[in-house]
Amino acid sequence: MKIHCTALLMVVIAGIAFRITVSEWCICIVLCALVMSLELVNTAVEAVVDLVTEEKKPLAKTAKDTAAGAVLIAAIASVIIGLLIFVPHIAGWFIQS
Repeated sequence: MKIHCTALLMVVIAGIAFRITVSEWCICIVLCALVMSLELVNTAVEAVVDLVTEEKKPLAKTAKDTAAGAVLIAAIASVIIGLLIFVPHIAGWFIQS
């Protein structure tokens, strides 16, 4: 979660610096909320699995891995979309300089 909060802070700073549009802000906010929400769900799934069983069971591992995979997929998609939003702004900044 610390990494996600750091990424959120960087997105906010970059958004302010590059003066992204309202639509771009909305996309960034939704993606950040999605990733952070999935991280919380992942933590909850892991806690419940640990609460239910102390033994190593294949289904417990599957539940934990699947929840972590959901966070990973959302994070990768967010990075790709973030690049699509910010790279043109960064390129425009260098062209104007």
